[in-house]
Amino acid sequence: MSTSALDKIKSRRKIQKKISEKLKITFLRNLWWKFPKFKNNPKWVKPKGNDSKLRLKLKGYPPVVQVGYRTSRDIRYLHPSGYKPVIVTNIRDLDNLNPSEHIIYLSSRLGGRKRIAIINEARSRGFKIANEVV
Repeated sequence: MSTSALDKIKSRRKIQKKISEKLKITFLRNLWWKFPKFKNNPKWVKPKGNDSKLRLKLKGYPPVVQVGYRTSRDIRYLHPSGYKPVIVTNIRDLDNLNPSEHIIYLSSRLGGRKRIAIINEARSRGFKIANEVV
């Protein structure tokens, strides 16, 4: 293997390590543990109450969404493998992509025949396919 290929592999491994070590916090709405109507749908809702303990960030309450929790710029929007994900709807979409940088997601709108054609073309060009199920 050439040194440039080894450098690419090492840099991808570093990116994969950063992605795997990324802080994964699930932000849940205030008092989701107390009321049954919130347990079914505990997604984040900003606390707006005047005396809300969560809004005041008191000890013992779950974390509040803040800018500091954002993903670092060098791994943002990347697939866990370190590739940039791209949704493909036809074979022409593969022309502008690079197999060493991109991982392919097949569009959910594709039918069986077109899906198989895109999979065969992508394999022949050396792309990785994330959702290859036919």
